[in-house]
Amino acid sequence: MDVNYKDPKRYKTAKYPIRQPWYLTWLIWILSKIVLALKPHKVEKIGMEGLKPPYMILSNHMSFVDFELVALGTHPHKVNNVVNIDGFYQRPWLLEWIGAICTRKFTTDLHLVKSIRKVLQRGDILCMYPEARYSPCGTTSYLPDSLGALVRMCRVPVVVTIHRGNYLHAPFWNFRKKRKVPMHTTMKLVLTPEQLKTMSTDEVNAVLRKAFEYDDYRYQKENGIRITESFRAEGMHKILYQCPHCMSETGMASEGVEIFCRDCGKRWTLNEDGTLKANEGKTEFSHVPDWFAWEREQVREEIERGDYRFEDEVDVHSLPRCWKFEPLGKATLTHDPENGFVLEGHYRGQDYRIQREPLQINSLHVEYDFPHIKPLDCVDISTENDSFYCFPTKQNVVTKLAFSTEIIYQRKENEAKQKRAARG
Repeated sequence: MDVNYKDPKRYKTAKYPIRQPWYLTWLIWILSKIVLALKPHKVEKIGMEGLKPPYMILSNHMSFVDFELVALGTHPHKVNNVVNIDGFYQRPWLLEWIGAICTRKFTTDLHLVKSIRKVLQRGDILCMYPEARYSPCGTTSYLPDSLGALVRMCRVPVVVTIHRGNYLHAPFWNFRKKRKVPMHTTMKLVLTPEQLKTMSTDEVNAVLRKAFEYDDYRYQKENGIRITESFRAEGMHKILYQCPHCMSETGMASEGVEIFCRDCGKRWTLNEDGTLKANEGKTEFSHVPDWFAWEREQVREEIERGDYRFEDEVDVHSLPRCWKFEPLGKATLTHDPENGFVLEGHYRGQDYRIQREPLQINSLHVEYDFPHIKPLDCVDISTENDSFYCFPTKQNVVTKLAFSTEIIYQRKENEAKQKRAARG
């Protein structure tokens, strides 16, 4: 059952992007130079001597500044970026004008593939962010197996762009407060058309996953970067939501330079070099990504035991078009390994039910302090023609939902592969 909108129209994502006007490449370059003028940054090209479009850029995603750094590295060539529909919010004309390709995250978007091929056939650069989110912890996020198949099909050079320092400058969990951190972007040619002709999809994925290895906290440590801002830990409990001391998932909070558990009272200080240290007793994790990875394994074990299930009342705002979020009111959101996500609510005199089964969603779009509706955490459950931004009543749960979505998908995908193999 779909939502009973007064105006049933949707924003049409299934259309080809325009070719970026030549004068816009210069305007974007100039504006990027101005924005980055007071921010220490470096764009380094590796193995790209003589490389000309068409080619594909696969980039990690740390913050909005990523687009500006890529613009510096690709000037004066035309670039089409893949952008989620919320990037088009209240400005679709602008995004269409610069040649952005609209999609809805973690859906089956066949026309997106056609648009990507169209850009490359025109002889331009296609830039996409295959992790499809800002990195929550400054480390590599999930890369789908379908990425290798897409790259093999396009048969153009592939440049992997890795931004380091961008996450530390504006971490996803507190992006409004910027830190003084030098940013270093590397653009490296990792695959050529000749290589792609002889490689399997699995081999291509292995190359891409190796190229996508990054860790901003390790970058900070290795380069002696000190973050002295007094607010540097504020918001970190959004990704470090489970206390490793008492195991509580509901008590973590942060303030100033400290992250702490309100249930057991234990506190840790985020040092200027990016390491964590317990104020008293054992330091369970001195490296922030280790704590984050431990939480993921806790979720995996919960799912394997058969104990995982999420249910909560959520406040829903949908984005069928680009100009206005539709307030749908309260609804119930559930998530479990058998049914995936189910969103059930009532709007304009009619019930609606939105379901994304486990194999329909390989990862989850999470927002911390979402800027477009209200500064609270939410998850986006998208279908092929609509997006539902759900604000849970329970606090500090969206990171765990992201973990569970990926783990459940991977388990179901592995089960499907085993069944296919058994059938021969």
